[in-house]
Amino acid sequence: MSEATTGSNGDDEIVTVNFKVTQSFLDEIDDTWQGRGFNSRSEFIRYTLRDATEFPTFDRDELIALLHAEEESREGRTMVADEARKRFGTDGDE
Repeated sequence: MSEATTGSNGDDEIVTVNFKVTQSFLDEIDDTWQGRGFNSRSEFIRYTLRDATEFPTFDRDELIALLHAEEESREGRTMVADEARKRFGTDGDE
């Protein structure tokens, strides 16, 4: 599912890293990697860490903002883009 190296040319040396987690968290990790089709726990952890490092797209504040936006949408407190442009005086070319 993923390659073991992180370098663009694939020449990075593989090193072993040890860390501690609770047994219940390890059980969750195992359920997750097996359920998502990874070949091993190590492959899943490498993939997850690489993804978090290379694509740090969301932080907690952004996730909270998304939650609020979802709530507003479900409660009908949103408007279509054309209405927002007219209301706030933008033309959408920014």
